[in-house]
Amino acid sequence: MTDPIVYRPLEPADAAAVSRLILDSFGEFIAGEYTDEGRAEFARFVQPEAIVDRSRSNHYVLLALAGERPAGVIELRDNDHVSLLFVDSRFQRHGLARELLMRALSVGRPAKPGLDRVTVNSSRFGVPIYEKLGFRQTGPERSVNGIVFIPMAHRLGPDPA
Repeated sequence: MTDPIVYRPLEPADAAAVSRLILDSFGEFIAGEYTDEGRAEFARFVQPEAIVDRSRSNHYVLLALAGERPAGVIELRDNDHVSLLFVDSRFQRHGLARELLMRALSVGRPAKPGLDRVTVNSSRFGVPIYEKLGFRQTGPERSVNGIVFIPMAHRLGPDPA
């Protein structure tokens, strides 16, 4: 990593580059787990317009930028569910996922007093990563609309604020 990483909320102009980052990472690591229906469903979910629309309602989208290029993204729904967490393969194993989660929760926790747990529906590929972040499996693997996932949750300690 040569450029310093800067973290900031999504701006609508970022959405196309963020969508590309997600689809590239998805294609490299996760798409093989999904049916054709699941791949199409996921592609619809991460279209730039869909990301912007969600960011304007109940989703907080935070970017990690290396220069002008997105290196990672997290989307937190209702301040307590990780909808998306992707890091460009060139930036993996540098703590970006952990930092994105920590920073997103620093916004989400004050907005949701009493928040004591965060959930995610992880891909098979993501399970070891989420486990390193403190998440534990809460139910069996499921498939909905061709999207395969493992429900997980992370118990939060006392809010440091």
